[in-house]
Amino acid sequence: MIVVETQMDGALLEVEMSGHINQDDYTNTLVPAIETALGKVDALRMVVVLGEEFRGFDMGAVWADTQLGLTHWSGFDRLAIVSDVGWITTSIRLTAAFLPCPVQVFEVAEIETARRWIRESLGAVHFQDLGGTGLHVSLMGKLDPTVIKGAEDDLNAEIRARDGLRLLLDLSEFDGWQGLSALGAHFNLIRDHSAIPDRVAVLGDKTWQHMGQRVMRHFLNADTKFFETADIEQAKAWLAEV
Repeated sequence: MIVVETQMDGALLEVEMSGHINQDDYTNTLVPAIETALGKVDALRMVVVLGEEFRGFDMGAVWADTQLGLTHWSGFDRLAIVSDVGWITTSIRLTAAFLPCPVQVFEVAEIETARRWIRESLGAVHFQDLGGTGLHVSLMGKLDPTVIKGAEDDLNAEIRARDGLRLLLDLSEFDGWQGLSALGAHFNLIRDHSAIPDRVAVLGDKTWQHMGQRVMRHFLNADTKFFETADIEQAKAWLAEV
């Protein structure tokens, strides 16, 4: 049996699976709930709880689960799996890196932690005015698509408030992206705004961040330069040069 509870105005589903799950459980309960939710929101967060009463899936349910994932591949923003079943937690951890959204596995005793994780923001984008055309943009934590969408709206507002743009891109506290959909959203943001800045200083301490600056210069119509985090004042001075 599958029981679905809708929360956050349809943006979050908590799904409890018990007993032996078959194809009808997916077709009659889970699929309609997901499709109804995706009719209201662009991306869905979901907690799936496989508690003590869970007894496994039949082959019809496995096939239905595969179809569901393929049909709504880009429709999930975040997924939490709550289970003490070894083969399920192991398989999820092995495949999580290939899924288009952030996925985290929790033990049943950690269900409240799972609920907090599914609701919280995993990363942030902060903006600071540097004066004139200068803008300090800090990427922090692991970004998900929702954070990136909000950053796009804020960035457009900052651009409208300036006559030109020089960007200090601060990666010193950036840990990457939560899933392929977040990575895709970030690249789309860069592509859509690639012609706007005329100078970009990239701030960071990690080798991959320096490599990212080298790759970035092929996508931006701007001068780019990498600075160590400790050299932030030098980076600001370079941006301010005439």
